[in-house]
Amino acid sequence: MKPFASSADLDVKEQTLEVLADGVYALTAQGDPNVGAVEGDDFVVCFEALATPVAAADWLAGLREHTDKPVKYLVLSHYHAVRVLGASAFEANVIIAHENTRALIAERGRQDWESEYGRMPRLFRDPESIPGLTWPHVTFGSRLTIDLGSRGPLHLEYLGRGHTEGDIVAWLPEQRVLFAGDLVESQAALYTGDAFHRDWATGTLDRLAALDAHTLVGGRGAVARGPQEVAAAVAQTRHFLDTMRTEVGAVHAAGGTLKEAFTNTHGVLEPRYGAWPIFEHCLPFNVSRLWDELDGVERPHIWTAARDRAVWEQLQS
Repeated sequence: MKPFASSADLDVKEQTLEVLADGVYALTAQGDPNVGAVEGDDFVVCFEALATPVAAADWLAGLREHTDKPVKYLVLSHYHAVRVLGASAFEANVIIAHENTRALIAERGRQDWESEYGRMPRLFRDPESIPGLTWPHVTFGSRLTIDLGSRGPLHLEYLGRGHTEGDIVAWLPEQRVLFAGDLVESQAALYTGDAFHRDWATGTLDRLAALDAHTLVGGRGAVARGPQEVAAAVAQTRHFLDTMRTEVGAVHAAGGTLKEAFTNTHGVLEPRYGAWPIFEHCLPFNVSRLWDELDGVERPHIWTAARDRAVWEQLQS
């Protein structure tokens, strides 16, 4: 059987801090979770928090080489542990998330923490530095705008259900820079274990594409620069989702088994995506969630460490 999830991925990834526009930054790390920051006139907005305060502190040290403005706002794109548990390092005045994200933290935050720590232990540097679950101070439904001053507005927008039921993006219309969270990946595989596949592949991605970003920071992978690369990242995300829906849907409709659906879907996706970050890790959980959707399960079951192992053993054995 293959090593569980990303438990065998112990190689340190090279981090790259990129300046995307005046006062706009992204940190990428060879397929590890991306983070970003935007300067206002006298404050900073950070996007995503990484898995532990120690990991987040390294990102902030790099950011401090470019700006010494205090972090006023920390924006969380969704509730997954590797995105939120490092929040205390930012000492932000205000932590912002979608209202659904706050509900998901209350419902399944602790289980998700244990699940992701088991799946991706390398990302949890010094896990004892995590003080507890991260709770947003401010939530919203459709849009919240932060006035950056001379750099214009920063729009936080909910575009619909996708990677989770609470994903938001951060959109800089004047700079045409979009922080998309895990709604889009650029040269990295998708995780859809908590997803709403049809909504994501259709209306949510349509609304995201309609923003017409010229620079896009996805949840993982390289920054997409220029309209063509942005369109390619969105198209890749949609293709991955559509292929899963086709392959899993065909087996489900024919009365097949979950294992058959996984095997068929892996065979179709692997030639194009198999070498990309977290492909083998994610696919069993992706297919399991999509199968549940086809069975009429509206909201994702809660992933626990025990359930993770059971699904992995069933599908990757």
